[in-house]
Amino acid sequence: MKRLGIISLFVFLLIAFVTIWNRSYELGLEKAYEPLEEGQAMLIIPSEEVFKRFEFVLDYSKMPVDEKHQRSLKTYYNNRAYHGAPPSIPHPVEDEKSLGGNDCLKCHGNGGFVKKWNSYAPVTPHSDYENCRQCHVSVKTNNLFTATNIEKISVPKVGVNSALLGSPPVIPHQIQLRENCLACHAGPSAPKEIRVSHPERVNCRQCHVLKNKEVTDIGIFMRK
Repeated sequence: MKRLGIISLFVFLLIAFVTIWNRSYELGLEKAYEPLEEGQAMLIIPSEEVFKRFEFVLDYSKMPVDEKHQRSLKTYYNNRAYHGAPPSIPHPVEDEKSLGGNDCLKCHGNGGFVKKWNSYAPVTPHSDYENCRQCHVSVKTNNLFTATNIEKISVPKVGVNSALLGSPPVIPHQIQLRENCLACHAGPSAPKEIRVSHPERVNCRQCHVLKNKEVTDIGIFMRK
């Protein structure tokens, strides 16, 4: 009788453990956010929006390389006024008042091949910012209106910024407004020199650490 009681207690504890573990697992699969009631204040975390793109990471890993429409790192940097600047808009904009949700994000929200321009539209790393023209300007001329003496910062060299031989390269730029690493480092619109070989691993900062301080020796400052 005593043995039967011990066995019954063990079975009860086992069933309770399985039930609690199963419930915990189901809760882990639920969405991170509860639906907001009408009129309830909403806390906006802009960087959370970028994770919408991560549902396509397995598509990135299966995509064949399009040799005819690859974008090089030189083209990538030539489309910027300086290293770290927002890229300019390299195509005509029909409506000068066009904003993200109504125009830009139709192509740059999810990316894809644009037959009209015979190239791939890069994915924006910050689709939650819809006032695109606040930072991105159209190219009106290929020359400066007035010559300046501003020296451009040298762009980071590919493959030489690792802490140790064979270790993952560091992130050589700031990540503000660049929270979605896959926007520049994965897919057919990514420059071939910085295209990642493992886009399915979306937790990039687990291995790649931030080093966004660029130091340039400008010599002794003297006021003339």
